[in-house]
Amino acid sequence: MSKAIRIHEHGGPEVLRWEEVEVGEPGPGQLRVRHGAVGLNYIDVYHRTGLYPLPSLPWTLGMEGAGQVEAVGDGVTEFKPGDRIAYASPPVGAYAEVRLIPADRVVALPDAIDDRTAAAMMLQGMTAQYLLRRTYRVQAGDAILLHAAAGGVGLIASQWARHLGATVIGTVGNDEKAELARAHGCHHVIVYNRENFTERVREITGGQGVAAVYDSVGKDTFMGSLDCLRPLGMMVSFGNASGPVPPFEPGILAAKGSLFFTRPTLMTYTAQRADLLASASELFEVVSSGAVRIEVRQTYPLAETARAHRDLEARQTTGSTVLLP
Repeated sequence: MSKAIRIHEHGGPEVLRWEEVEVGEPGPGQLRVRHGAVGLNYIDVYHRTGLYPLPSLPWTLGMEGAGQVEAVGDGVTEFKPGDRIAYASPPVGAYAEVRLIPADRVVALPDAIDDRTAAAMMLQGMTAQYLLRRTYRVQAGDAILLHAAAGGVGLIASQWARHLGATVIGTVGNDEKAELARAHGCHHVIVYNRENFTERVREITGGQGVAAVYDSVGKDTFMGSLDCLRPLGMMVSFGNASGPVPPFEPGILAAKGSLFFTRPTLMTYTAQRADLLASASELFEVVSSGAVRIEVRQTYPLAETARAHRDLEARQTTGSTVLLP
């Protein structure tokens, strides 16, 4: 028997339970993986609360992990026991010492990247990859706005966007996070609880606005974000930390400059294995080159995941957080 964090009902962090689970042998096309580290991400909160429904309850949470293959099921030829792997995709179930996962959802982990770094970068890093390279393809000379710039995706995306030659404007909640964002690529940092971010963006860009807004905050920033965009700009809403964006009249996009709006997910962008491998490969390349550095800012024992969730929701964390089995 091994242990895992499971929920039997939706709710606050108190519903997270540390329990014994039976893992069993891998079925056809599956791997059994022993985790060295597990990633903590805001999507885990959405699964816990029921905003993003799970298939059934009870269920083990978690979307991201890294570790070693213990056993392979029939038909698996790409991996063997002892291989190091990482992943950031469904099926949900990473908050576990050991788990089963489809082999086509994991990627081989380069020797230069340890388990903690991998668990800190796969979901957030591949999110940054699709945002910057596919949803709106950032070009040298673009100005972009990145909300939650001191968060996990924010620290990676800021460095990556700057590496691509963009002017990076980030929003944060306090001066400590502002310093962190500046140290990770932001040219301009706006402390949103004492500055009007829309006015500051217009000032920074000489009234032109930005090419794209990357917004994981949601309800609190949505309308202001639209006013930051240049004509034909792209509004990318990829998270709901402050709550879901309320329904809005599409005509507002026309009135504000024929804007584009999208609500993407990593799961769609990596649904095909070729896309998953390409995304991970580009991430590994920018990390290995030093263009993007990954920092594990907090660690928690996996058994204390409830405490990690409380800190995450209270915005007490910065950058990447890892849970240790």
